[in-house]
Amino acid sequence: MDDFIAARSQMALSLGFHIIFSCIGMVMPFFMATSHYLWLRTKNPVYINITKAWSKGVAIFFATGAVSGTVLSFELGLLWPKFMEHAGPIFGMPFSLEGTAFFIEAIALGFFLYGWNRFHPWFHWFTGIVVGVSGLASGILVVSANGWMNSPSGFDYLNGQYLNIDPIKALFNDAWFSQALHMSIAAFVATGFAVAGIHAYMILRKRDVRFHLTAFKIAVVYASIAAILQPLSGDHSAKDVAHRQPAKLAAMEAHFKTGKRVPLIIGGLPDAQNEKVDYAIEIPGGLSFMINGDWNSEIKGLDQFAEQDRPPVLITHIAFQIMVGLGMFMMLLGIFYLFVVWKKKRWIEQKWLLWLFTAATPMGFIAVEAGWTVTEVGRQPWIIYGIMRTADAVTPMPGIAYSFYLYTAVYISLSVIVTFLLYRQIKMVGKLYGTSDANT
Repeated sequence: MDDFIAARSQMALSLGFHIIFSCIGMVMPFFMATSHYLWLRTKNPVYINITKAWSKGVAIFFATGAVSGTVLSFELGLLWPKFMEHAGPIFGMPFSLEGTAFFIEAIALGFFLYGWNRFHPWFHWFTGIVVGVSGLASGILVVSANGWMNSPSGFDYLNGQYLNIDPIKALFNDAWFSQALHMSIAAFVATGFAVAGIHAYMILRKRDVRFHLTAFKIAVVYASIAAILQPLSGDHSAKDVAHRQPAKLAAMEAHFKTGKRVPLIIGGLPDAQNEKVDYAIEIPGGLSFMINGDWNSEIKGLDQFAEQDRPPVLITHIAFQIMVGLGMFMMLLGIFYLFVVWKKKRWIEQKWLLWLFTAATPMGFIAVEAGWTVTEVGRQPWIIYGIMRTADAVTPMPGIAYSFYLYTAVYISLSVIVTFLLYRQIKMVGKLYGTSDANT
C-alpha cells in the first residue's frame, strides 16, 4: 500500500471509529440526566433503573472515546508533521480548551457514578448535566478545529510563512458555527435512533418490557426532535459551503458545468471523465433555488476549477446522497412518531412501529460517517483549504502501511470489546435492576 494512501486510510479509520464513540459520549449523558430528573420528580423506580443502566453505558463510551481520541492526537503528529508544524500554533486553542472540557467531564462523571446516596439528590443530578454539557462542548471545540481546516483564518500567509497569528479568530472561523450546529444535532439523531432501536428490539423480544418501553420513549423523543431540526441545519450548512467551498458543493451535487437554473440531482452515478451523471432524478432549478432562493440563479460547476484542485466527485456525491437520504427517512420517521404520540398512542407498542425503529438503529451513524466523508473528501486535495495540500503534509517516514494494519487490528478489537460489554449490560438489565415485568 502506498504510504500516502496508508496515512489517509489510517486517519479515516481512526476518525470513523472515534466519531461513533464521541457522538454517544456527547449525547447519552443528556438521556441519562432526563431519566434521572424524571425519577427525582416521580420516584418511579423504573426511571432510576434506566439512569443507572445508561450511566454504565456512558462510562464505557467515555473510556473508549478517551482511548480513541488519544490515538488520534498522536496520529496528527505522526502522520501529518508538516501540517502540525504550521497549523498547531494557530488552532492549538480549540484542542487545549477541548482538553479542559474533557477533564471537567471526567470529574463530573466520577461524581455521578460514585455519588449515589453521597450527594444531595439534585446536586447529584446536576453532575450528570455537567457531564453532558462538557462532552458537548468538547465535541464542538474539535469541530471548530476541523472548521478551521475548511475555512482557515486567524493568520496572514505570506511567502510560505504564517504571520500575525490570532488564535481567537482561528477558533471562531467562518465554518465553525455551521459545522458545530450540524454535527451536534447529528449526534443527537444518531445516538437517539440507535438507543431507541435497541430498546425497541428488546421490547419485541419481550425482555423487561416496562423498562425498555420507558427508555425507548425517552430516547425516541430526542431522536425525533433532532431529526426534524437536522434538515434546517443541513440547509444552512450547504449554503455556507456554497459560499466558502464552491468546489465541494459542486462535487456534492455532481455539478460539472457552470450555469443558471441548475437542477437538484437525486441519486445517480457521476461520470467524471465524461462530466455527466447517470441514472439520476433531476429537479429543474432545484439547486439554484436551494442555494440562492432563485430558480434561475447561477451556480459554479467543477469546470471553474483546475483539474488538480477538484475533489473526488464519485465518493463525495454518493456519500452526500447517503447522508441526505437517511436523514430524510429519519426526519419522516420522527414526524410520524410525534404524530403517533399526539393522535394514536395505542400504536406505540405495535410490532410494526417497533420494527421500524429497530431497522433505523444504525441509520444515524451511517449518515454521520457519510457526512464526515463529504466534509473530508470534499475538501481534497487540501488539508488546509487553499493553503496546504494533503500530499505536502504527510509524513516522509516509510512503512506507514504496517502502522495502518496494526491500528486496524486495534480498532476492530476495541469494537468487539465494546460490543460485548454493551451486549452483556443489556442482557443483565433485569438481573441488575430488578426490572422484569414480574417485579414491576
